[in-house]
Amino acid sequence: MSPSAGGVPTPGPPAERARRIGTATHGGGRSAPPERAEPCSLYARVVSTTSSITLTARLTNSAAENRRGVLRLHPEVLDALGLSSLDAVRITGSSDTVALAASTRIGESTGAVLVDDIILRNAGATEGSTLLVTPERVHTARSITVSGSRMATASISPETLRLALTGKVLLAGDAVSLLPQDLIGGTTGAAGAVRGRLSASFGSTWTNELVTIAATDPAGAVAVRPGTLVDWQRTTGASAGSEAGPEAASPSPTTSQRRAPDRSAAEPAAAPAEVGGQRILPLSDLVSGRQAAARLDEWLRLSFRQPELLERLGTTARLGVLLSGPSGVGKATMVRSVTAAVEAELVELSGPSVAALEAATAAERVHEAVRRARAAASRSGGCVLLVTDVEELLPAADPPPLSTVALDALRSATAERGVALVLTSASPQEVAPGAREPGLADRELTVGPPDVSTRTELLRVLLGQTPLHRDVDVGRLAERTPGFVAADLEALCGEAAVQAALRHRTEHDVEEPCVEAEDFERALSSVRPISMSTTDTLRTGDLTLDDVGDMTEVKQALNETVLWPLSYPDSFARLGVRPSRGVLLHGPPGCGKTFLVRALAGSGELNAIAVKGAELLDKMVGESERAVRELFARAAEAAPTLVFLDEIDALAPVRGQSSNSGVTDRVVAALLTELDGVEPLRDVVVIGATNRPELVDPALLRPGRLERSIGVPPPDAKARAEILRSASRNTPLASDVDPEVLAESLEGYSAADCSALIREAALAALRESMDATEVSATHVEAARSRVRPSLSAEQLAAFEAYEQGG
Repeated sequence: MSPSAGGVPTPGPPAERARRIGTATHGGGRSAPPERAEPCSLYARVVSTTSSITLTARLTNSAAENRRGVLRLHPEVLDALGLSSLDAVRITGSSDTVALAASTRIGESTGAVLVDDIILRNAGATEGSTLLVTPERVHTARSITVSGSRMATASISPETLRLALTGKVLLAGDAVSLLPQDLIGGTTGAAGAVRGRLSASFGSTWTNELVTIAATDPAGAVAVRPGTLVDWQRTTGASAGSEAGPEAASPSPTTSQRRAPDRSAAEPAAAPAEVGGQRILPLSDLVSGRQAAARLDEWLRLSFRQPELLERLGTTARLGVLLSGPSGVGKATMVRSVTAAVEAELVELSGPSVAALEAATAAERVHEAVRRARAAASRSGGCVLLVTDVEELLPAADPPPLSTVALDALRSATAERGVALVLTSASPQEVAPGAREPGLADRELTVGPPDVSTRTELLRVLLGQTPLHRDVDVGRLAERTPGFVAADLEALCGEAAVQAALRHRTEHDVEEPCVEAEDFERALSSVRPISMSTTDTLRTGDLTLDDVGDMTEVKQALNETVLWPLSYPDSFARLGVRPSRGVLLHGPPGCGKTFLVRALAGSGELNAIAVKGAELLDKMVGESERAVRELFARAAEAAPTLVFLDEIDALAPVRGQSSNSGVTDRVVAALLTELDGVEPLRDVVVIGATNRPELVDPALLRPGRLERSIGVPPPDAKARAEILRSASRNTPLASDVDPEVLAESLEGYSAADCSALIREAALAALRESMDATEVSATHVEAARSRVRPSLSAEQLAAFEAYEQGG
């Protein structure tokens, strides 16, 4: 060690190396020896340097280490900090967190630190932010208290939770995933058993679950050992944050749990049950859009409670937000809940209701809302002016004169101290650009559609006061409702209650009526998600791939390409496999391509949108491209979704050969953009079907688009027998009709021809006698004279040539 100017010892060579790598800082002197707490031998040793290095945050591209509490530093940075692999470090952004440090490849930048999204969030930073990295001493935890969602708290035992946290370094206030840290260093020997326990107790969505470290003993960075007592945070009352998951428990883990500047930020007031006829949910019950709610909560508190701080930092307290998300996802509900949590007043203005009025009356209604918001702000110190479905009031296309008046009025409202403007929209691209100008809604938040885990929590909240029969599996119900948003699930629960009431109304001796699984089955048949409320929804009924005769290889290929990525996302991420975006089904007419797609959607319980190729074509410039964008936007809202483009050769033919003023060329370009553009498809799979694959534009068939081509062959004798048996499942055949023998004589018959043959044979029996009870061989022969084979030699040759790459 070399003495400093003031006689204070400073680090020697490691600090010199740190200066060459990044920005190194040192403490004012050697810190006093820490109290004798046992260090965690798994991860940390006492590091003989006090250096800190400032590095640039970059998101890791390693799926194997994502969300496991591991960051990557260049080997020279590790050496400069005096660290070995799997030593602990403290990361400081706008708040602090801890993680395990491992080395990057030599070719990586020395000035970057590779982190995952959870580490970034715990540090209160974003990609590209500057982070301070410091060696950290880790102690063995005597006890750890964890908060989590209601489902996690109820289903995961403390022992399983302890095993899931083993191998990670933890700090109070951190959000942590349940994924075992088993990929580096072998720190969790029984990771497979832990995964099995979590899957059995929580379900397949456990990999997406986050918990929050509420408290540790001792304080500071700790690690879990076999003797550590790990337990869930036990709270009472509906508004307890731990019962709604890490994000609801802490609107912002970087501020409210660690650096709460005042009581209002750390302990939001309980929301009233109802305001102005609208039910106000406490933040603990706000399941959808927790991250957006946390961000809006932070913005409102700063704008209403600390405007002077913003002004000292060179900005204003003016706040305008555009909140987007699918219809029914709960945007307005979220704004009401957050407004109540920050103890502000709320003034609502319905965009569609105002837009439907005569211009002068509509303008007066807008000005009246602004006056009310100003009065409320002067009275209570803060008011949120909420304009719902703003695209109706301020449309982007052909804006009426009212738009100018409304924009001026809203701009004057946000100029008033204590007034915040929040606009909601299900179609943000249809909102007038003027609404996003500085001084209006210049900030944006998005509430996405709920995934399976979120739908499970939503159902638990919605059914909290509903008497349920023990056969109701909420988790299974959530898996069967893809694309359902909060409003859809509320409608589903209401319809199930109606079905239960209809069932119980004749049962006078029932003392405790309840809702059973059968009631939800009936409700699912009548309640459809808002995003799928159009006529192009593909009806699957109870059809699954098991109902498809033969075609073993085709069904296996569809399973691997479509269902596996949606059912096992963690396995794909672990191996770094990027799922296919789409599939091209090709084969002769009538061989069951559409039937296969319906069965596939039924097996995976996917929402399915079916579009005929010609339906998207429009001679008006830009209309076809808009139809393609809207199609994929609806698919994303209803995810997981299967988009079925039937007769895709008519929609996306080879470019440069059409005579329709370039309409199909532009549609192909729009399809390529949606399939492989800047915005990635998530849980959306595209299947194109055609009997003329050589006519489809080759660009659509490249990797990253419809990259897998699956041929649906004409049925052979064995397949035809299976089809005949399936088609005659409800048609009694006489003993002289043998499907095996009949199938041998039906060369050239497609799957559709075989089904039509059975149907025509049944009609022949009815022509003979309306009292007929079975179909005989005579009836089948009569049907064969009417139903002829549809597969020609030319079609079969063309299929074989394409399959062989000709």
